[in-house]
Amino acid sequence: MQQSDVLTPERTRTASPFDTKATQHGASGSAARVIPIVPLSDSEAEVARQMQICNACRYCEGFCAVFPAMTRRLDFGKADVNYLANLCHNCGACYHACQYAPPHEFAVNVPKSMAQVRLETYTEYAFPRAFGALYKRNGVTLSVSLAAGLALFLMLGIALRGGLSADATPANFYAIFPHNLLAAMFGTVFLFAMLALGVGVTRFWRDVSAGTASASMPAAVEAAKHALTLKYLDGGHGDGCNESDDAFTLARRRFHHFTFYGFMLCFAATAVATLYHYAFSLEAPYPYLSIPVLLGTAGGIGLFVGPAGLWWLNLRRNPERTDARQRPMDRGFIALLMLTSVSGLALLGFRATPAMPPLLAIHLGIVMALFATLPYGKFAHGIFRSAALLKSSIDKRQGNALSLGAD
Repeated sequence: MQQSDVLTPERTRTASPFDTKATQHGASGSAARVIPIVPLSDSEAEVARQMQICNACRYCEGFCAVFPAMTRRLDFGKADVNYLANLCHNCGACYHACQYAPPHEFAVNVPKSMAQVRLETYTEYAFPRAFGALYKRNGVTLSVSLAAGLALFLMLGIALRGGLSADATPANFYAIFPHNLLAAMFGTVFLFAMLALGVGVTRFWRDVSAGTASASMPAAVEAAKHALTLKYLDGGHGDGCNESDDAFTLARRRFHHFTFYGFMLCFAATAVATLYHYAFSLEAPYPYLSIPVLLGTAGGIGLFVGPAGLWWLNLRRNPERTDARQRPMDRGFIALLMLTSVSGLALLGFRATPAMPPLLAIHLGIVMALFATLPYGKFAHGIFRSAALLKSSIDKRQGNALSLGAD
């Protein structure tokens, strides 16, 4: 049988029965379910083509969660492709093990093809969608420009109130920006980010989880464990991803951990400071050895080490396994994280000096830009990937009805 008989993208432009559902009434008046075919994009069709080849080979079945999930399907529609693409962690193990990888005529390159589809899902499920498209094209420029614009706006506000003078109250942030004003500004931006992320992941879950049972506690615990430990960045063998020199390394996993847990420590510092303010009437600034400052310092260091390492890996990544279109989005998010860390640590170090007011404005502008772009940048991939991991854990507990592969 020739390759073109079954493996061309045109032959894979099919849809899962769960992609779209509609009901029409026939001549007799009875309801009949009509399941229209949802066309695949070129990137989605390419993933579907490659998954059909992989489903016949199955050499990589033990590498990660993608391939066991693949064995549950004989056909790959839009929802299936989006699900598998977000389940992929781009470790590269399957690319280096594949006998059909380029220059073979089958040209199987699962990591790159999955990355191209993931980029489309970030835009497709974004809320509002236009914001996602804008960030995808100009991630670094938009991130830095937004942060600079917000910081400048805040600095102008301080200047108009005379707060940039050298005799400003040292270390007293609320003398520059009243607490209620800060709470209103950041509360609005944060709630918008959570709303946009919630709408996006709800749309994604609605599409990819049709036909599955409700999440069980063991499935949720397993998915959370896989997400928090980044299990599938170990290459399927525990030695890590293949990076620029194709050697195995756990660097990407470790830098992701620095980034994520640094972010969470900063969030914890803010939460504890909020508790101090409202529950115990203790207002900032807090001593250097207080819990909020210690948490924030550790988080700030993590938010510098992790993103700096990820930027370094991004610059050296093998272009054959990545989608170059994602670089603006990746680097825009990394830049904001690094700027948040540097400005926050600088503010902490110089909070008792005349440099505090402008540093405060700069830091607040960067943090607001970070929150505003969370639903449209690389942060969203963690949300979608966690949803895909949850679906994978649920599916495993339902068994494989096809009985053609192992879990």
